[in-house]
Amino acid sequence: MRVMILTAGLGTRLRPHTFSKPKPLVNVAGKAVLAHIIDDLLELEIDELICVTGYLGHQIEVFVRESYSQLQLRFLVQHEMRGQADAVYLAQDISGPLLVVFGDGLVSIDKQQLLENPNEGVIYCKEVEDPRRFGVAVVEEGRITRLVEKPTNAVSNLAVVGFYYVPEARRLMDAIATIMERGIQIKGEYYLADALQVMIERGEMFRAEAVPMWRDCGTIEALFDTNRYLLENGHSHLFTGDHSVIIPPVNIAPDATIERSVVGPHVSIASGALVRNAIIKDSIVNTGARIQSVIMNRSLIGDKAYVDGNSHELNVGDESDIRIG
Repeated sequence: MRVMILTAGLGTRLRPHTFSKPKPLVNVAGKAVLAHIIDDLLELEIDELICVTGYLGHQIEVFVRESYSQLQLRFLVQHEMRGQADAVYLAQDISGPLLVVFGDGLVSIDKQQLLENPNEGVIYCKEVEDPRRFGVAVVEEGRITRLVEKPTNAVSNLAVVGFYYVPEARRLMDAIATIMERGIQIKGEYYLADALQVMIERGEMFRAEAVPMWRDCGTIEALFDTNRYLLENGHSHLFTGDHSVIIPPVNIAPDATIERSVVGPHVSIASGALVRNAIIKDSIVNTGARIQSVIMNRSLIGDKAYVDGNSHELNVGDESDIRIG
């Protein structure tokens, strides 16, 4: 099976952090969002991992090559933001089973069922209160009969979560070519929902499978919520600081330094970070950051940032220097 991860987005809702790194490399619960995605899929026996990159894509290529050298890797560049289907179509030469994954969220799927039923198309979904922000699936007797991208009317509350399995990639590529020829797009972008709808109209069968977990990582607030969820569900570990109180769940890198501080709950602190004389909860502190004499809540501190003084909710980009009197 091939796995394709779409990572080309600009990540504007995560600025200032995405000024210096692509959205899939933002850390949550101890590692990059992209690492969470790939690690969870390794048991699928991946024949080839394809990453479609764009903005700051060289960072993604370096990260994946260093972290997953055991896999057959391919990197494709989407030079213009023309949508999800356009990104997938960059690999128009491929054939065979394909799992397409969006790189800005975390989804838990039943991988065993996928392995046992390789000839059945699957579109993974989750019920939502407001479906207008998503592509949605209309289901009859367990089969998807219609896909609608960002519906104005509530035709379904089953949001498509950004995981799609097709048994034969060539049929998906043919469908994408069709929507491009017909000019089926929204604001200049081609959507996978429209291509999959073409496949359904041609007789392709897709099963809707509900996922137990779908966590957004595309905004600052969503990142905090996902960090909290992951720490509460197996991504925390014990840590002892110097004259400090650690309140679990937390994820603190072994080489981070914690001195005379209260850390937790729901805090992730990355490699090489220093926390001194601070109180931190519900926050993410990235690689090499230095935090001292501050009370922080729901704060995101970038790589090598320096924060000193007072009490705040902070959103500090990489290599920033913040001194609060």
